[in-house]
Amino acid sequence: MPEHLSIKELEGTESKMIRRVIKGFVKNEIVPVRQEIDDDKDHKIVNSIMEKLMVGGPGFGKLMLSGASEDIMASPAFIGALEELAAGDSGIAVALGCTGWCLAPILFEPYRREDLIKEFSENIFSEKKLNMGCFAMTEPEGGCDIENPRMEGKKIHTRAELDDDEWVINGSKQWPTNSGVSSLYLTVCTTDPDLGDDGIAMIYVPYPIKGMSFSEFENKAGMAADRNCTIYYDDVRVPKRYRAAGPGDDAKLLHQNLVFGSIGSAAMSVGAAQNVFDIVTDYATRRIVAGKPIKEHSINAGILADMAIGIETARTYTLCVAKMFGDPKTYGHRWSDEMIAKARIAKVYAADMAVMVTNKAIELMGSWGYVRDADVEKHWRDIKETQIWLGGQQLGRLDIARYFCKLKML
Repeated sequence: MPEHLSIKELEGTESKMIRRVIKGFVKNEIVPVRQEIDDDKDHKIVNSIMEKLMVGGPGFGKLMLSGASEDIMASPAFIGALEELAAGDSGIAVALGCTGWCLAPILFEPYRREDLIKEFSENIFSEKKLNMGCFAMTEPEGGCDIENPRMEGKKIHTRAELDDDEWVINGSKQWPTNSGVSSLYLTVCTTDPDLGDDGIAMIYVPYPIKGMSFSEFENKAGMAADRNCTIYYDDVRVPKRYRAAGPGDDAKLLHQNLVFGSIGSAAMSVGAAQNVFDIVTDYATRRIVAGKPIKEHSINAGILADMAIGIETARTYTLCVAKMFGDPKTYGHRWSDEMIAKARIAKVYAADMAVMVTNKAIELMGSWGYVRDADVEKHWRDIKETQIWLGGQQLGRLDIARYFCKLKML
């Protein structure tokens, strides 16, 4: 954890301003319709919200590809925005966050690609319509081996072969957020699994493009705004320059994205948990048992206190790791084993905390906890997913133990 950092430093003026803007957006645009999102099979509601979020209103689409994109996205301000969005709807936060996840490798120094930023902003991410990005990593064979830095990309099955000045991609990806609805796909490939990290290739694929197709969308318990399907690559050809960096460097960018994704996941978990805490606290104030609000009964006060402890510690630690990510000159490379471990701590702790908070809230609220009108059960279904992705909590704990306990196991 960074030394000599106060909460005031972590939550600076810029971060608070962005939080206020997003909080207002969530109150006006998301909360009034969030109970309809699960039944919105055509995604008309979600697309309307995302268009306002990315194109109008806060204008995150333009912001992500602006000259200030690195300063914004590698800061607690962006993490705060994800937290506030997840308080409204986690799936909306994931859809926005994963567009940033797709673009991250070309936004941050020392691998910032002004040529691709300019090309994508002009030809793909139009300011006049909704466009999203997808980070296509997990495969039907599994995600844990790809997300495990010690496997060095040897279990990546999606192949990229160079043919003159074009990459030819074959393979498939499963479960990536925004799959089937994005304009740009950052695809994790291997040029040769025997090369290990040197074989890892992060290649951008614009859509529509010949040879790329999709399965039907998955029907999930929650996170309805987060669209997932299987992606098929059949001799998909893209320019050679669409590779993010090069041999060895792409592996660093993959690890950097694991760190970025873990921090974002932690922020979303905190946001959902905070909204649930607000709802259950309001209920515990109004619900009278034995002549007094149930929050005034010591057994319930203790449960609410545990929720507050979890939320505040998860938020503070997540902001600290976000601060480290945004200042590599002080805290080291964004793809280091230390950053991977600390980001994993933030994700594992916050995701477990959010599941605990939603579980306890339903218990405190009784039947009112699991009816849809109260919104708690929606968060309960949504936030469970944060424990599952990025290799799950078990792989996260292994990454933590590998660094802090010097494990030798893969």
